[in-house]
Amino acid sequence: MAKGTPTLTPIKNARKPKKALRSHEFTTIFINGKQKRVRRQPMIDGISADEFIRRNADPIWFHQHGMWEDIKPEGDEGV
Repeated sequence: MAKGTPTLTPIKNARKPKKALRSHEFTTIFINGKQKRVRRQPMIDGISADEFIRRNADPIWFHQHGMWEDIKPEGDEGV
């Protein structure tokens, strides 16, 4: 008589969403031959949060947050 496929217990079934959430939150890298989980960089519309801010912030916001190196001079919009 053939065995049927085992059903997941409630404990194992509860781990699946958590595992999927972890895979979106962390990425696996290798350091000294060992696997380490590190948090992924936050993304907004598929680009990093820092790049999104550089593209969309105005000079006043840069000044308020001390990001003076990212302020473009007037008339340098195309560069």
